Amino acid sequence: MLIKFFKNLFKNNNEKILEEVNIILNLINDMEKKFSKFSDKKLRENTNKYRNKIFNKNTLNSILPEAYSTVREASKRVLGMRHFDVQIIGGIVLNNRCIAEMKTGEGKTLTSTLPIYLNSLSGNGVHVVTMNDYLANRDYNQNKKLFEFLGVSSSLNLQGMSIKMKKNAYSSDITYGTNNEFCFDYLRDNMIFCNSNRVQKKLNYAIIDEVDSILIDEARTPLVISGFSYSNKNLYNKINNLVYNFILKKEKYNKNDCKNDNFYIDKKRKQIYLTENGFLNIENIFVKNNVLNKNSSLYCSENIMFFQYIINSLKAHKLFFKNIDYIVKDNKILIVDEHTGRISNNRRWSDGLHQAIEAKEKIKINDESYTLASITFQNYFRLYKKLSGMSGTAETESEEFKSIYNLNTVVIPTNKPICRKDFNDLIYMTEKEKIKSIIKDIKNCIKNKQPVLVGTSSIEKSELISNKLNKLKIKHNILNAKFHSKEAEIIKNAGMLSSVTIATNMAGRGTDIMLGGSFNYFLKKNKKKYKFFSKKKIFSIWENNKNVVLSLGGLHIIGAERHESRRIDNQLIGRSGRQGDVGSSRFYVSMEDSLIKIFVSNKIINIIKKLGIKNNEPINNIFINKAIYNSQKKLENYNYEIRAKLLEYDDIVNEQRLIFYYKRNKILKSKNITKIIFKISIEVFNSLVNFYFKEKNKNFCENIKILKRYLKKVFNILFLKKNIFIEKNMFYNNIIIKNIFKIFKKNYLKKKINFSEKEFNKFEKIIVLKVLDKFWREHLYDLEHLRSSIHLRGYADKDPKQEYKKESFLMFMKMISSIKNEIISMMSFFSSKKYSFDFFILKMNDFYNKKLFLETSFQEFIKNKNFY
Repeated sequence: MLIKFFKNLFKNNNEKILEEVNIILNLINDMEKKFSKFSDKKLRENTNKYRNKIFNKNTLNSILPEAYSTVREASKRVLGMRHFDVQIIGGIVLNNRCIAEMKTGEGKTLTSTLPIYLNSLSGNGVHVVTMNDYLANRDYNQNKKLFEFLGVSSSLNLQGMSIKMKKNAYSSDITYGTNNEFCFDYLRDNMIFCNSNRVQKKLNYAIIDEVDSILIDEARTPLVISGFSYSNKNLYNKINNLVYNFILKKEKYNKNDCKNDNFYIDKKRKQIYLTENGFLNIENIFVKNNVLNKNSSLYCSENIMFFQYIINSLKAHKLFFKNIDYIVKDNKILIVDEHTGRISNNRRWSDGLHQAIEAKEKIKINDESYTLASITFQNYFRLYKKLSGMSGTAETESEEFKSIYNLNTVVIPTNKPICRKDFNDLIYMTEKEKIKSIIKDIKNCIKNKQPVLVGTSSIEKSELISNKLNKLKIKHNILNAKFHSKEAEIIKNAGMLSSVTIATNMAGRGTDIMLGGSFNYFLKKNKKKYKFFSKKKIFSIWENNKNVVLSLGGLHIIGAERHESRRIDNQLIGRSGRQGDVGSSRFYVSMEDSLIKIFVSNKIINIIKKLGIKNNEPINNIFINKAIYNSQKKLENYNYEIRAKLLEYDDIVNEQRLIFYYKRNKILKSKNITKIIFKISIEVFNSLVNFYFKEKNKNFCENIKILKRYLKKVFNILFLKKNIFIEKNMFYNNIIIKNIFKIFKKNYLKKKINFSEKEFNKFEKIIVLKVLDKFWREHLYDLEHLRSSIHLRGYADKDPKQEYKKESFLMFMKMISSIKNEIISMMSFFSSKKYSFDFFILKMNDFYNKKLFLETSFQEFIKNKNFY
């Protein structure tokens, strides 16, 4: 009794949540017999019944037991699968704005059908977010029949779909798609020029599969829609040659070097800093090669841009490596995601780094990009009214999920106990000996016909092991970013007898490994061999193969090194031992691994050497194991700090983004732009007049002359009467503003005569939106530069974050003021006699799409004869 009392007293939060959930689970289980007697028609009619309840203000939680019972029964009839109790628990947790940690193979896809169906009943839409198109397609096709049976519409949202197809996809009750596509659609919706082109509805409920990958691993990189600007391609090549030939060629080319006479490398932050000696050397080299004038310096304002070119070139050679950080395919640099090992399509490094790598690899250099719109996944998914997610490994990041997304992480018990054996790490002094030991382990598995999966942290490492196996003529499948289209099929069959699979971390994530391989693959592969056998007989042979694999110990996992995050190591381990199957795992570590080099001190390594341990012997030392664990924790904390800092700064930008998008959408939906333009013009003229007449009695006549000239030049407002301004008195500012506005309004209304109301409204709307987008683009560019330098305020004992907040606010207010001035200026110079509406829009597009707007004002541009 006493033991029971203390157990109840010290229950953790997870146990308390599961205890509450079990009460609801019992209700659902009690309803199963009742619902099993329903006809298909009556089961389908439940959907409308629940929708009516929601319409009558019933909460989702109040109908949850009935709705989940309906889905469970429908799944038995349509998919032939009954939800386990643990899947029902997972479904309840997901509906409660939580993250459900469910181990690999526990059936997360089937679990998700419960909260998806329940939340779709409100009619506000459910977005099911996956990591890639394959998983979105697979999950959609797997669950489509179930949802159709229940009278709920579902659709697929993929890259490259037309606006019409996307609108149809988002109009469905349930929309499957990738995190990138949902996010890009949001950004594109806030760049449209016609409201009918908007595709997304309100962001109601999102359920994210592999939530840790999307909200943690990819959170550091903002999603960006870019345009392209002119870049000096010859300069990239010239500086690349100079930096390599005169700085890098002289030293021993070793990617592990951190310090020399010319520069210092901070590997943890992926930064390079020039030393004083390096600065002088590069300056001399540039003068000798006529890049700089003899009497000039890199410190001169006109040469300051060379710093970025130099640093990028050094980074390209010393920090970014082929087949690790990127691959070269079809004469293009393709980025490899450091967490997933997959190619990140349509992604480029910014600030000239991508061009520096193109110069290094001697391939065509593309133009630099500039940001048109951007948002982080963190801020996008926080826009949803309700959010939840699933993963096999989320508990280690539970603190981050709670602090950033306000999501509790609940560990769901497995349906069957885990039987996998996780062996201790084998640690070697050298990388060479570690690889030898890995190959030996693989050979032992092949000898016993046990399937083996080797997880690597980079493409380079996967190809190194692959080459060793090729020399030994050992058949194997290699799964890395170069072959991502085949990854689902390869990973699915990694559990076949004697199979060897090498995969980069997380490759094929979301696809279960079937012991004995998938039946369809076995059928296809042995079509000729068993052509006279019945399907039942072939299934029996396949099932026997599965039992043989189980008797051999199941799938064996080999980790080629420890990753910087324990969570990603756990994901690799979780490939084995699904649904109570047997399995095993072991990690191999060397003292030359990057994780060890960064965090384990040289003192420990020297002590181990002095102990006389041979290179071919594994080290069994408690201090080394503890050092590796601490290294991972340090890196996890460091990466968390980066993401938290990114969010802090992006929250400031996000406030401005939401205000800007709100104003833009208001204009987009407006049916009377003229009224808005008149309102803006009064604000502009008011600001202008108050600027020129701050003091009532000072230089009144002179200021009137200056104001007249400015109005004529900038706003095409000409005063024909000399006495247009009355003698000064206490109200003269207001009277001046009224007179200016009267002339502007008269001129403006004249322009509407030659156009229909609809056409002129369209013209006004496009002008205003174009101006908004141009200034927003420039504002994002300015914010990037502000953020890169704001840390220097710390040297003056100022808080960089507060300084950024203050400076960015002032920049935002300045941008709003500039937008208003530009709109009135552009509308003032529009003359229907000189060119048509279409011609004006065409010229305006040219103007904003070229570099010209960076160098001249619009007023200077329109003086150009080519404009007319």
